[in-house]
Amino acid sequence: MAMLWQISDLHFGTERPEVVSALENLVRSMPPELVVLSGDITQRARRAEFQAARSFVDRLSAPATLIIPGNHDIPLFNLIDRAIAPYANHCRSFGPELEPVYDSPTMLVIGVNTTRRWRHVDGEVSANQRERVAQRLSRASAEQLRIVVTHQPVAVTRAEDITNLLHGHKAAIYDWSNAGADLILGGHIHLPFVLPLHKYYDDLRRQVWVAQAGTAVSTRIRRGANNSVNLVRSTGMLKGSRTAMVQRWDYSDTARRFTLKHTDSMQFGSRQLHNDME
Repeated sequence: MAMLWQISDLHFGTERPEVVSALENLVRSMPPELVVLSGDITQRARRAEFQAARSFVDRLSAPATLIIPGNHDIPLFNLIDRAIAPYANHCRSFGPELEPVYDSPTMLVIGVNTTRRWRHVDGEVSANQRERVAQRLSRASAEQLRIVVTHQPVAVTRAEDITNLLHGHKAAIYDWSNAGADLILGGHIHLPFVLPLHKYYDDLRRQVWVAQAGTAVSTRIRRGANNSVNLVRSTGMLKGSRTAMVQRWDYSDTARRFTLKHTDSMQFGSRQLHNDME
């Protein structure tokens, strides 16, 4: 059974040390095939913050990692670095690949860099990025769980978060769905939830889900949403369709550890269009 941890919005520089320790214990207690960091690794893209994040990742001892930048991982106040070398500190700690791909017999995970040096908060996915991801998805095997990772969300549940939607998200949903995507992981808004996108887009031809992660270890939590991470498990095939589940693990200030909060089970594959349904 393939398994990955989605850890988002760490915001090193504002981390809660006790939560960092608890998260390390959680991941080591259930070792994954892959750890995904879906952006905002640091608070202000400073070298020391990236070094702390690198040390944290090393302590997880995961066999593989997939790491993309978030808008906070580009210098905000150093305008020269933002213009000339916005990802210098990120690359120094995590390598030069800003759009990594993880390909195993059970999972295909594709990272998309949705940050832009000229955007302080908003994210964007270009036509070229949509096409690149779609082409890679179309070559996946039937057994692979197919996941795309962005920082900014392609879907939201609250009106106040609409302005945080990824620019180009609708076109991306259609392109990636048609190419075979099963799950889109995101962060940015510090609000964890799982949504079936095919219930909001009647003309999607496939069952596609979105899983948003909260802030993993930062003090920058939202009301009603403590620190949290997602565990994604591929659970095999059912009647010719891939299946998976997403577990949300929340930090408990009382227990001082992460505890299982909620589990969503999902099935992927083709679906009848709305006008063909009974």
